[in-house]
Amino acid sequence: MIDWTDRHCRTFHRQFTRRALLYTEMVVADAAIHGNRERILGFAEDEHPVALQLGGSDPAKLAEAARVGEAMGYQEINLNVGCPSDRVQSGTFGACLMQTPGVVAACVHAMKQAVALPVTVKCRIGVDDQDTEVALDDLAGAVFQTGANALWVHARKAWLKGLSPKENRDIPPLDYDRVYRLKRQNPNQFIGINGGIQTLDEAVEHLNHVDGVMLGRAAYQNPMLLLDVDTRIYGDDGASASIGAIIDRMCDYADAHIVRGGRLSHITRHMVGMFHGAAGARRWRQILSTEANQANATSDVIRRAFEAIQTTPAEEAA
Repeated sequence: MIDWTDRHCRTFHRQFTRRALLYTEMVVADAAIHGNRERILGFAEDEHPVALQLGGSDPAKLAEAARVGEAMGYQEINLNVGCPSDRVQSGTFGACLMQTPGVVAACVHAMKQAVALPVTVKCRIGVDDQDTEVALDDLAGAVFQTGANALWVHARKAWLKGLSPKENRDIPPLDYDRVYRLKRQNPNQFIGINGGIQTLDEAVEHLNHVDGVMLGRAAYQNPMLLLDVDTRIYGDDGASASIGAIIDRMCDYADAHIVRGGRLSHITRHMVGMFHGAAGARRWRQILSTEANQANATSDVIRRAFEAIQTTPAEEAA
């Protein structure tokens, strides 16, 4: 979710669910250690609970980056062993680490020694020509032996040769049963599932087999599905926020960001899918995509777009 789940995206998604664990975009360990920490790692208190996702393969650097994350107030450190991009491969981390479970285990061990937070891993079921029965078992066994608190499995292979990162999200077939088998083999370990999950109905079904469900593109492209997460997944019957209240809070947030020198588009680019499939959604997207990019745009753009939603006849196509 690089360039997607930044702090503005997370603040937006937090308006829909109080309980779901939010993840940062992947941050390279060197950037966490040496970069502008407020810009790269900063987050608001009301984003909690939030996990820092790191990329890297050097145990010492990942341990130091984990310490930075802990000091900044994150509640979990996650090691990405699933991203298939060329840039990630050139740095010898991400999905290519599926081929070296011993390295991943050493990284987990170092981070566990460095911080008191949960340390988790996100992986694929295998890469390229690996036998997924062997590759996933080897990776899971290695990280659990060194103390990983959870393993999140994207239920697809990653093809490091021949497919782009975008193609790797769709072309390799999903194999949820492989993840279910891993859970049956490891009943006392937390194993979560990811990949191609589009609805909460699907998420609830997966929870009959595994311990957790991770939503990526579905939540980003249709954030309204998060409105029912607290009730359906966590059994929290507390009143969900109204759509109007969410709009009001995001307007306040946007204006505060602009006062600090930011631009409205930094925030609204994450909001364009909010009314996915609803009457007026096209007009909502048009207003946010064009007017929010203007130099002097304020939260009035969001309010005008929301008014377009409210005044569109229900029968009008989205």
